[in-house]
Amino acid sequence: MGTLGKAIYTVGFWIRETGQAIDRLGCRLQGRYFFQEQLSRHRTLMNIFDKAPVVDKDVFVAPGASIIGDVQVGRGSSIWYGCVLRGDVNSISVGSGTNIQDNSLVHVAKSNLSGKVLPTIIGNNVTVGHSAVLHGCTVEDEAFVGMGATLLDGVVVEKNAMVAAGALVRQNTKIPSGEVWGGNPAKFLRKLTDEEIAFISQSATNYLNLAQVHAAENAKSFEEIEFEKVLRKKFARKDEEYDSMLGVVRELPPELVLPDNILPNKDPKPLQK
Repeated sequence: MGTLGKAIYTVGFWIRETGQAIDRLGCRLQGRYFFQEQLSRHRTLMNIFDKAPVVDKDVFVAPGASIIGDVQVGRGSSIWYGCVLRGDVNSISVGSGTNIQDNSLVHVAKSNLSGKVLPTIIGNNVTVGHSAVLHGCTVEDEAFVGMGATLLDGVVVEKNAMVAAGALVRQNTKIPSGEVWGGNPAKFLRKLTDEEIAFISQSATNYLNLAQVHAAENAKSFEEIEFEKVLRKKFARKDEEYDSMLGVVRELPPELVLPDNILPNKDPKPLQK
């Protein structure tokens, strides 16, 4: 199957390259009147031969993110702008309700000093902050990885543990439940408070709701986007004194009301099954 998959991939590649070559030839024949379009090769979900991502239909994968190879992402999770999850030489598993925030990198280990081949496993309701790097490690349910943190091969972050922003966690380090580790190299700082443990769970819920808003916005057609531009211009608020002079009473159109699940003092709406 691997050999057949490679052959099919190669044939498809050359068909696409041939089409682009014909397009370039046509542009040259048109002389100074030609208009040349460039084909974007970015693919949000990309196979590596016979390794294909498995992403639940309720996952938000932002435009510009890349999920490559042997990667599984569970229901209600979100992969934000600029993230790369590369499961080429091993597997990546992301649970349900987890958010991996903008520009983060998740990779796996094929070889290292300890000689271990390691996947990356991320549990349920985990928050991974912006620009974090996770490499061949395990992050258990309801853990928190701060912005810019780096987790090296063999690291285990237990449930309800926190890695502080900018921390470098060395190979094979275990961060026990209920503790905060930070620094370079990371070391134990203190115990988490009950409020901080509750915040970790709430952070995952907040991002689940926010992901629904971004998913809805990214799914809009060109016509819907242009229509909303017209509405915003029509209902744009001027200075109150200016409006009163014209006798204008402005109302916010229903099309521009934010969803209930991101308004204050509202219970988040559950995902539809």
